[in-house]
Amino acid sequence: MKRVLAFGASSSKASINRKFAIYAANAIENVEVEILDLNDFEMPIFSVDRENENGIHPLAYKFKEHIKAADGILISFAEHNAAYSAAYKNIYDWASRIEKSFFYDKPLCLLATSPGARGGARVLDIAFNAYSFANKNLVTKFSLPSFSQNFKEGEGLVNSELKDALFTELEKFKAAL
Repeated sequence: MKRVLAFGASSSKASINRKFAIYAANAIENVEVEILDLNDFEMPIFSVDRENENGIHPLAYKFKEHIKAADGILISFAEHNAAYSAAYKNIYDWASRIEKSFFYDKPLCLLATSPGARGGARVLDIAFNAYSFANKNLVTKFSLPSFSQNFKEGEGLVNSELKDALFTELEKFKAAL
């Protein structure tokens, strides 16, 4: 059975992106899902000086082990000031120092949501552009606008057009696993 690693790229305990990532990953049939919490990988702010003095932080290696063990990665990005959250960016900065390939050219499903009408579209564009260039495998994306209007606890996506669009992207992702 294929393994999908999923996480919300936020450190908020009430993260809507974490909820969205869990929903999307569990909507993919016949895969094993592993959910990560970025709070389990909290490290000092990355700097070359810290790396030179102490080496790469052990939690960065642990994070990369999860990526290496997965067949595909699903991430839902929180948008902080039009970019990645500091929590995700710091993990990425540390873990990207281990090996050249961050995602090992595995299929990626990139998502984002927010309370607003743009649904985290700016951070999703940043991630899609960066990872499409660096990753040789399929990279798919989907932005969910107005989270509280379009997503309900226990039901998931309640807007049928958005649900169909998400499931189309999830099928592309599953086919690439």
